[in-house]
Amino acid sequence: MVTVSLLVAVLAAVGLVDPALARSAPQVTAKEVYLLDVTAGTIQLAIRETRRVPVASLTKIMTAYVVRHTASLDDVVTVSKADVRHAAETGATHAGLRAGERLTVRDMLYAVLLPSGADATNSLARRYGPGVKRFVAKMNHAARTLGLADTVYTNPDGLPQTGEDHSTAKDQVILAEAVLKDPIIATVVRTAEHSVRKTAAHRGHVWHNSNRLLPDEAQGLKTGYTKPAGYCLMFAAVRDGHTMIGVLLGDTSDAARYRTARRLLAGTVTSQL
Repeated sequence: MVTVSLLVAVLAAVGLVDPALARSAPQVTAKEVYLLDVTAGTIQLAIRETRRVPVASLTKIMTAYVVRHTASLDDVVTVSKADVRHAAETGATHAGLRAGERLTVRDMLYAVLLPSGADATNSLARRYGPGVKRFVAKMNHAARTLGLADTVYTNPDGLPQTGEDHSTAKDQVILAEAVLKDPIIATVVRTAEHSVRKTAAHRGHVWHNSNRLLPDEAQGLKTGYTKPAGYCLMFAAVRDGHTMIGVLLGDTSDAARYRTARRLLAGTVTSQL
């Protein structure tokens, strides 16, 4: 596959590009990429940013957004057998919840966004649809309201289902920018570890964030992986006083997505074609 770094090198050889650029052009392995300098309002990199593809567990960012516009943080949600079974039967990531546990919406948001718990996601969707189908309708309404014209959700967790769910790297950056304006979500997504002490209502839990850029390299937001979507990453970081928000979709491995994100944040990235 021809890479932009090779193209840049060729152009440099004929004097059409600064040779310094040719020497600093590492590859991007993600299929779709969008990086926005929010502070300056400038696009730093765009690769197939409007192509519609599945986004795996980045879907849960919209789930959290809808919950924040529907529920009180102090509401108590009861985990059902169906919630636990949903995560177990699909082989999805989970927060280790058990049927009958009662947790606040605040803690459930940590369960959704740190370990990417499909059990917690299903529980919140079931409660605040009410019912998963109605909750997904709320997700799609929110997408339209935010201007995510190329986004359709079919479930609240991003698990492969009908093949109709899709979004784009650009839409996901727009979503990330919107949710980071919510101080609660912004706090949750930058948290590396969250502990819930055992009470009469629930067991003790310790949830670790799946985002390996935390705590020092980024301020969130979310990882995702399914076979159809590949390795996905939504991230935000401050560099030289500028807030950067990026989304990588369809990367080749867990390590590759972090390598690509670090290169993006270092400002030394070009893409593969």
